[in-house]
Amino acid sequence: MALAMALSMLTVAGLPAQAQSASPPAAPAAATASAPPPPRSAQPHDPVMLARRLQSIGILIERSSAAQQIDRSGDAAARERRDDARLIHREAGQALDAGEVERAARLLDEAAREMMAGVRLARPEQVAGEKARRDFDARLDSTRALLAAQQRITDEKAASAPSATSRPITREARDATREIERRLAEAQALARQGRIDEARPLLDRAYLTARVSIESLRRGDTLVRSLNFATPREEYDYEIDRNDTHRMLITVLLADRKDAQGTPSAAMPPVMQPYVDKAAALRAEAEAQAKAGDHPAAIRTLENATRELVRAIRAGGIYIPG
Repeated sequence: MALAMALSMLTVAGLPAQAQSASPPAAPAAATASAPPPPRSAQPHDPVMLARRLQSIGILIERSSAAQQIDRSGDAAARERRDDARLIHREAGQALDAGEVERAARLLDEAAREMMAGVRLARPEQVAGEKARRDFDARLDSTRALLAAQQRITDEKAASAPSATSRPITREARDATREIERRLAEAQALARQGRIDEARPLLDRAYLTARVSIESLRRGDTLVRSLNFATPREEYDYEIDRNDTHRMLITVLLADRKDAQGTPSAAMPPVMQPYVDKAAALRAEAEAQAKAGDHPAAIRTLENATRELVRAIRAGGIYIPG
């Protein structure tokens, strides 16, 4: 893609000097004497056109998607070709300032060729691989932060309400912690082997498990009520996001199953299906209520829908507080 855009920029900037300097067909002898000189813009290596090419190739080298591709690639040879293009481009500008249009045109062509050679060396697959690694590391940091928060909230809940009713919730939260830690360890082990594509689904599952566990622990606590939503619509939007998070976790859970065959529905365990179906019906009902303007009713319905998703998740083997 970057290569195609770079080529497009060169086309807009004007033809290479070789093409611009191509001689037109010879005119008949009779017409040569009386023909007026060609207009300035049609002359080979017109300084105005060269100035435009100088600017366009400068953008190509410094600020284009092709330049970004080279920056991200980490390929030393690609960066060296780009540095060469910079030097040649600077020399072309100096030549143009000095009125050496022929030399400026030749140098601009050379600068463009060097830059395109660098782009070809900055392999897209290498760039994609590095981006995948950066994305993995960013999600890993987020998951670790969520895990720490989940552990802290679990401890706070156990200390503030050590009753018989809170013990099952705390126990399930501890189970969720172990699940998150196990998935994190598996994901990092794969990442160390360079198997980012295999590691990412495991990391996503750990991330979503931590997020859902925290949200489940906070339900009904003063921590959630202290959000002080300005309007029922804001609280409805919060519940939509919470419901979406649980649905994403189910999708990741199903994709992670070894018997998955294509679509998530094909891998849906029978013990999960009734809960997921009921949650979908309640979600649709909530959306209809919100569309009619009854956001308080939609909030209650969404809470019930998410509760069904929690039951489905737990039935699928992830023990989050419910």
